[in-house]
Amino acid sequence: MNNEPFLRGYRTLHIPIIGPDGESAWPTLFPIEKIDELRETVGPRHFSAQMMLEFVSADRARLDPGALQFYSGEFDARNAKISGDFPITGVACYWDPSSARDGADSSVCVIIFRDDKNRRAFIHDVKYLATGDDDLHPFATQCGRVLDFLTKYDQRHIAIEVNGIGNALPEILRGAAMACKQPLVIQKIINKENKEHRILDAIEPLLATGRLFAHERIRRSKIITEFEDWLPAAGANRDDGLDAIAGALRIQPIAVRPRGQMFLPLSATTDFKV
Repeated sequence: MNNEPFLRGYRTLHIPIIGPDGESAWPTLFPIEKIDELRETVGPRHFSAQMMLEFVSADRARLDPGALQFYSGEFDARNAKISGDFPITGVACYWDPSSARDGADSSVCVIIFRDDKNRRAFIHDVKYLATGDDDLHPFATQCGRVLDFLTKYDQRHIAIEVNGIGNALPEILRGAAMACKQPLVIQKIINKENKEHRILDAIEPLLATGRLFAHERIRRSKIITEFEDWLPAAGANRDDGLDAIAGALRIQPIAVRPRGQMFLPLSATTDFKV
């Protein structure tokens, strides 16, 4: 029987995708242009760990709101653009609910536009749905506000996180929508992954590479404080808005296409003789 310890004397072979000379280790398979595209897709932390073989702990990750790209224009359905400059290919509305009572977690609804061709995302609006302790029907109140939020942006599809307290909300919201004769498609979302991992994996790559945009109204929302205070440690954050944003980024968006110019009425000249 050989008592030699397993792998005694072994050597490791480390070949990062980019060598010390700044050139690709495999230029045919991974030209520099493709490497740059990969870096933009996964973000610097994942790129460093997976492609450069230099591990960066998630404990060092932060979400700097200073990296957000702000814009002031609204979405124009006629050309499917924001501010006339940013083409939009999809939209996602997401609700991360809670009782929203005083002292409880925040109940947050968010709308995010997507430009998947250029891998950009636009946090267009965030709605914090607070209800008072004297509200006898807090979920019905929230559903009414969510419908108002969707109507404001002409949206007819929403995803709801149904873990725990949100399990009954799809039916309450559907009933409220029917009472208002407002067509609505509801998608149920069950999240089992650690919340901090969801937030980090969804938001950090976009934020770190300058591809996460936010409307100017976001500057005045509580979400900026959540960005500033967020830490990777579980349970250390007030991060309900960030969790809603991460949820919207992770789901399949609803396709958006230009609607074209509105048709103008035409009138024919009928003053003629046969």
